[in-house]
Amino acid sequence: MLNFQNLLFICLFMSLVSCGKDADENNNGALNNNGQTISSNNGTSNIGVSNNGTTTGGTSSNNQTVATNNATQTTNETLLDEIRSDLDLAEVDVEFTFLAETEDGMQFSHSTGASTFSTSYKSASTSKWVTAAVILSVVQSGKLTLEANPQDHINGWPDAGNLSEIELRHLLAFTSGLNTNAGCVNQSREDFDDCVLEIAALNSGSTTPGNEFYYSSNHMQVAGAMAISAGGFESWAALFSDFKMRTGLFPTSVFDLPSTTNPRLAGGMHWTAVEYFSFLRAMFRNEILTPELIEMMTRDQNNGAIIPDDASPAQAGTGEDWHYGFGNWIECHSATFDCKGRQRVSSPGAYGSYPFIDFENKYFGIVAREGALGTFVNGYNLFLQVSPKLETWAQAHQN
Repeated sequence: MLNFQNLLFICLFMSLVSCGKDADENNNGALNNNGQTISSNNGTSNIGVSNNGTTTGGTSSNNQTVATNNATQTTNETLLDEIRSDLDLAEVDVEFTFLAETEDGMQFSHSTGASTFSTSYKSASTSKWVTAAVILSVVQSGKLTLEANPQDHINGWPDAGNLSEIELRHLLAFTSGLNTNAGCVNQSREDFDDCVLEIAALNSGSTTPGNEFYYSSNHMQVAGAMAISAGGFESWAALFSDFKMRTGLFPTSVFDLPSTTNPRLAGGMHWTAVEYFSFLRAMFRNEILTPELIEMMTRDQNNGAIIPDDASPAQAGTGEDWHYGFGNWIECHSATFDCKGRQRVSSPGAYGSYPFIDFENKYFGIVAREGALGTFVNGYNLFLQVSPKLETWAQAHQN
């Protein structure tokens, strides 16, 4: 099913690009996510069905429906034009592509400069969300559990002390205590498995798992090694290839930094905007993991762990106290985390890309870009400039 949907979405955007660099719901005859033709400009297919499900034919009720739809269309066109204008007027440091989709499948696209939906970008930390999903797919298969310890699946991992008490859930939530960074994750010629054991050696005096949050590449590297072994794969590339085959996602994307043989799972991917966007859709619609796993993944997994001042780039960049789920940030727009439930989750990268799912307003999207290293907040701030209008748009397209 996902293969077909991904193909449809790519075809949709290819057709839109041929008409210009912007795309929204004003496209007669476009295909929606179910492969159906959208006949009306406001994104609804008006087939003359009344509220009780009976066909109304050419009655006055139909005329009223058409008038209402036309008014909605005009409002949407105006709002989307305003969003597009705001994006064009925004002060930015690099070209970008912005994609968004509502609960009922309406899509918005805007690009600047040479950026397109098919431009390949370095992931930086946006890959953390993808890595977590791949690992959780192994959990879903029953071959791995969130309570598993590294030594259960990694030969040579210590079987005593704090390192032996780490669980997969701690690794995915960045509370494993593996806070001393290993340089080998950035070396292309290093052996992946040897690097994982080096992480253990460097963190022999680690803190008790679950006690402290620390944003580091170590956690994902060890979690990935567990998933590779538990799933019976020879490498991360083999596991990711299997994930792509089963889901139809990321057909051209790769984990290749610093190398394909020693990929940095927390930030070593190349992807295109449309492929990451399809991943977000699959997450939003519970298509690649069970609803229970996705709910667990996208809710606060901090569980009382302290967050040192230097441990959270989100807090440093936004001044807000965000917590962490499994591979994604749980946004909370407050100086002290006091948010309840799922509102908006994201996985911004150091080059400024910003993928997100807004559960409160029921839409998702991505700002795809590649600025200088350390410009995470630039992509996020660009999103914030148009998010109020995007929320209004999304609220008008809820099921």
